[in-house]
Amino acid sequence: MIKFVRSIDNVSEYQCGKLPKNAKKLKAPSSIEEMMKKSMPVALILCFVMILALVTKTHLSHSGVVSRPAILGGLLLGFVLLIVHEWLHAIVYPKEAQVTIGKLKGKLVFVALASYPLSRTRFIVMCLLPFLLGIVPLTLFLLAPPQATVFNGLMFGMACAGMVSPYPDVYNVILVLKQSGKNDKIMFHGDDLYKIS
Repeated sequence: MIKFVRSIDNVSEYQCGKLPKNAKKLKAPSSIEEMMKKSMPVALILCFVMILALVTKTHLSHSGVVSRPAILGGLLLGFVLLIVHEWLHAIVYPKEAQVTIGKLKGKLVFVALASYPLSRTRFIVMCLLPFLLGIVPLTLFLLAPPQATVFNGLMFGMACAGMVSPYPDVYNVILVLKQSGKNDKIMFHGDDLYKIS
């Protein structure tokens, strides 16, 4: 079940499912702020991918391929789609799981919160599914004619937002791949991530 709330003050309040006795806490940053800092190299790599896409298309076209104001419009659209980003996380959970989507109080950060064990594969899909919001516009940007500068700018801006915004989710996947086995279940509880063997 997916529930939307305007403001989330305490993450732990929404991630308090029943933790099995054999659950083991993964070594991870102790706060969202610390996790954002630790996952910054992932964000930089994703930014590099986007710059490379723009430079490559411009070089192959021998001309400017984007309208700069349209890029800003695309970034704005990408920001609006952050709620869809969180919804894409939420739809991976089974119907019996309670998933809460909202904005962290005092921050421009949206979250989807749940405390329900998922298979490791399903957890990874849950983390990475929002990349669709970057991959689709990036593909359209790469395939569009170079002279469609406004369309290219919009798609590039949306792709930047969609490709870079999941960087903390990629970091969670890295943590899970390093610290769990393929048959483990993974769940959030409070501010922490657990594996269940």
